[in-house]
Amino acid sequence: MGGPPAGAGTLGELERRLGLSDAVTIGLGAMIGAGIFAALAPAARAAGSGLLLGLVLAAVVAYCNATSSARLAARYPASGGTYVYGRERLGDFWGHLAGWSFVVGKTASCAAMALTVGSYVWPDQARAVAVAAVVALTAVNYAGVRKSALLTRVIVGVVLAVLAAVAVAAFTSGAPDAGRLVIGDDATAGGVLQAAGLLFFAFAGYARIATLGEEVRDPARTIPRAVPIALGITLAVYAVIAVAALTVLGPERLSDADAPLSDVVRAAGAEWLVPVVTAGAAVAALGSLLALILGVSRTTLAMARDRHLPHALAAVHPRFKVPHRAELAVGAVVAVVAATADLRGAIGFSSFGVLVYYAVANAAARTLTPDEGRPARLVPALGLAGCLVLAFALPLTSVVPGAAVLAAGAAAFAIRRAVAARRP
Repeated sequence: MGGPPAGAGTLGELERRLGLSDAVTIGLGAMIGAGIFAALAPAARAAGSGLLLGLVLAAVVAYCNATSSARLAARYPASGGTYVYGRERLGDFWGHLAGWSFVVGKTASCAAMALTVGSYVWPDQARAVAVAAVVALTAVNYAGVRKSALLTRVIVGVVLAVLAAVAVAAFTSGAPDAGRLVIGDDATAGGVLQAAGLLFFAFAGYARIATLGEEVRDPARTIPRAVPIALGITLAVYAVIAVAALTVLGPERLSDADAPLSDVVRAAGAEWLVPVVTAGAAVAALGSLLALILGVSRTTLAMARDRHLPHALAAVHPRFKVPHRAELAVGAVVAVVAATADLRGAIGFSSFGVLVYYAVANAAARTLTPDEGRPARLVPALGLAGCLVLAFALPLTSVVPGAAVLAAGAAAFAIRRAVAARRP
């Protein structure tokens, strides 16, 4: 019997091309994206003057998740992230549920980022621009993960430069008022939790490093170093920008802002920066979309290898060494969602799915032994509790459809098991 046709791909291994700086850059590209340009206003609407408390809470949960994910990724350096960890540590069902949550939730994230690009670049044709962005970045990922890492490095540099310009303009003007950082009666526990859930959406990109475990050189050493570095840089950037926005606009004006960072530079008297901020937001969303498509396709590859998704999606391109069928399938689904979905609904739906995904990661990390690099017991326990609390603190319009999709994933697993059991 002959081998597969030329160009059909193989069900083989991916190539380890990424070093520490590449892994950190991909994590930054996923985290320092459109979230910081868009999430501050809805978070301020939920938490009011308690916005910074929400940011701190989101960062604590993100740190626990990052630590658990890094230890697990070092132990299981294969594509798939928590899908693999849940399967290996908790059983097939939990792995399937984690993978299902990630693929569905992050597909919604991809659509949200694509729509963000469209709303900044050409608001009247936002959906058309979103679809074009998905097609273009799917083609970049298809050409190879190394090229994706290089493009992400450029995008991260541009976005950091824009955010630095916003911070300098804000803090060197006469607009900041430290009194606006004081927590008032408008801040409630429920509002702070909801804000943390919304802001967590902007932190969640460190999983991209773990899902690329099969393409990282020396993963047992590289991944545990890359995850906290990327998360620490992101937290520092977000804290500076959040303080700038609060001190310049105050929680009430910030909560009403459609483009909060543009409003910050206007209030600071730097009107000339508004087009720069607009361009930076579009570039940031493209960076997030690039990294998201990369991560979702790798989890799809891992689930297809185990037949939790169609096995044909497990092919690896013989030349480019990427899961080309998975990438094309993900790109096609995201393009359809971007052409039809609502931006706010996509973000809330994504947040719920991602928090469930990390809940499974923390539960899996709790089963590690000291010899396997288990983190301090408090870390995965706090991460698990934090994920569940933040997930169910989100608006009902996010929780109800999110829970319904999880139930559908569980039903799909049960049907697959039942069919397999009846086979000879």
